[in-house]
Amino acid sequence: MIRTRHDTTTTDVRTRTGLGRRGALKAAGGGLLAGGAAAVSAPNLARGATRWRMVTSWPKGSAGPGDSAERVAARIGAMSGGRLTVDVYGAGELVPAFEVFDAVADGSAEMAHTASVYWTGKAPAAAFYTTVPFGLTPREHAAWLAHGGGQALWDRLYEPFGIKPFAAGNTGTHMAGWFNAPIEGPSDLEGLRVRIVGLGGEILRRMGAAPVTLPAGEIFGALQSGAIDGAEFLGPWIDSAFGFQKAASVYHWPGWSKPNGTGEALVGMDAWNALDADLKRIVAEACAAEAAEGLAEADRQNAAALDRLISETDIALRRLPAEVIGRARVLAEEVLVDSLDDDPLSVEIRESYMAFRAEAAAWSRVGPQAALRTRDPADAG
Repeated sequence: MIRTRHDTTTTDVRTRTGLGRRGALKAAGGGLLAGGAAAVSAPNLARGATRWRMVTSWPKGSAGPGDSAERVAARIGAMSGGRLTVDVYGAGELVPAFEVFDAVADGSAEMAHTASVYWTGKAPAAAFYTTVPFGLTPREHAAWLAHGGGQALWDRLYEPFGIKPFAAGNTGTHMAGWFNAPIEGPSDLEGLRVRIVGLGGEILRRMGAAPVTLPAGEIFGALQSGAIDGAEFLGPWIDSAFGFQKAASVYHWPGWSKPNGTGEALVGMDAWNALDADLKRIVAEACAAEAAEGLAEADRQNAAALDRLISETDIALRRLPAEVIGRARVLAEEVLVDSLDDDPLSVEIRESYMAFRAEAAAWSRVGPQAALRTRDPADAG
């Protein structure tokens, strides 16, 4: 694993548009969400209020997922009246970015904010709870979780680890990634070192690339130094907040590897079972609120950030060639079978997910997709 760091990462990560973190928390909660621990009065703590540690996979103060973690914690503190407070720790403050799952599982932390796509080595079907190549869109994914049986299967998937999962944020549809040279065809991927996580990495490997796993805070330095040739992360807002436009010149779309970006909150079952029923409801509602808030924020900020990248930089915004997408689509069908068939629960999750995708396809085609096409003069006819 490449462990290259860049000294200006913190500055780049904190760059954002619109409200700052504290302003966003106040706006989201009518001024009550000034911070999880800060909202708790001394008398409340004296009465034996519960205090949790939330470890995250994101650098402290980072845009998007980092804000989602802070808002979840702040909502819990505010809605519980200080009976339950959550202290948020960025990646590396208590545990490394890719060890937060283990920290919750072993009780080192009561809660985590992360993405399930990181845990396929522990639970092969975990990627379905963030996104899989050519999979569900954000709205479709939310529908599968809430009304298609997805949440119950998620609970079963993490039960052996002693973890209760929640959807708790969404970074929206992702881009195909940043590269130092345009991808003109499948052969251009051969030998490229590309930062990517999830099943998309295995697809790129089968196309001749070398997938590299890096936490968010290490991508910029690796891309800038040439340790990697490309990087797939999120969308224009968060990618540009991390400064990737300063390290690569080509930004490819569409985001075939990650059409959705559901973030997850993990709660240790011991901590969960120790809560009163009303506090359990508060934790669940705080996460659900962030699933909606995070997606709304991502849609707004991605639009603004893409406009800035187009109008204010020399970045080449390039559509991936059809033959690259076509080859990736064929390989995706193989990978979804090869990576999961040895595990019965993973197969059950895949079948549920793919059945929901098939059922949703007709409505998506004549509903949301058609509406977007009629809005574009180039496609209106």
